Amino acid sequence: MSEKFYRNLGVRVKDLRDDMGLSQEKLAESLGISRVALSQIENGERKISAEELSKLSKVFNVPSDSLLDLKAEITVELEKAPDTPSREKQEMRINVPQKKMKKFKEALLYILNKIGSKSNVGETVIYKVLYFADFDFYEKYEEQLIGATYMKNHFGPTPVEFKKIIEEMQDKDLVKVQNAYFNYPQTKYLPLREADLSQFKAHEIKVIDEVIEKLSHFNANEISEYSHHDVPWLTTENGKVIDYESVFYRTKPYSVRSYSEEVQ
Repeated sequence: MSEKFYRNLGVRVKDLRDDMGLSQEKLAESLGISRVALSQIENGERKISAEELSKLSKVFNVPSDSLLDLKAEITVELEKAPDTPSREKQEMRINVPQKKMKKFKEALLYILNKIGSKSNVGETVIYKVLYFADFDFYEKYEEQLIGATYMKNHFGPTPVEFKKIIEEMQDKDLVKVQNAYFNYPQTKYLPLREADLSQFKAHEIKVIDEVIEKLSHFNANEISEYSHHDVPWLTTENGKVIDYESVFYRTKPYSVRSYSEEVQ
């Protein structure tokens, strides 16, 4: 997570401590840490563990997600062959290597083969299934699954590589269908082939399956609302890229990892 986030979170902790009239010594004692460690947190120099965050929420009597809710247009470029010159742009660029793009395509096809034909599953639901698969996997294993780049917008986390990769897959790997769901416009993607599962390890498929089982019954509005209460979305400014590291501050029911035995 960015240094700016830790600085802002530290300021929030200090402000709440001051509002409650607590000394650093008293709050540090409640957290089970030294006064120096608390000073480092308030100065944005030390991360807050999940257990410490839980204790802070109890001391300040605020939900953990509220505690964390601190409130360049991005273009996507797929990796080209060496002899293809890239265009100079002023916007932020996201480069998608061929290996990563291949895994994204196969994960998308796997999801579409599983749930793409369901009447409630359109583009928005697919966005969120990809997001939760990526972020759940990162929280569990501290490594990338698909590793897409997700931006915060009004409808929830959006994979910014998606449109470009769909262009690559259109009419070869999938078809795009404009539909309606309860009189609302809906964009669907239907697969033209099975996914290449050789791109994945068993535990990667397991995480995707768990997300599908948990979320595939939601419609677009429901899954967008659900995503809005996940800490990574809450702690990101509108229009900015969501930091994978923020999953380690998730609260129930979003967290998929047990931290109780990991905190020293």
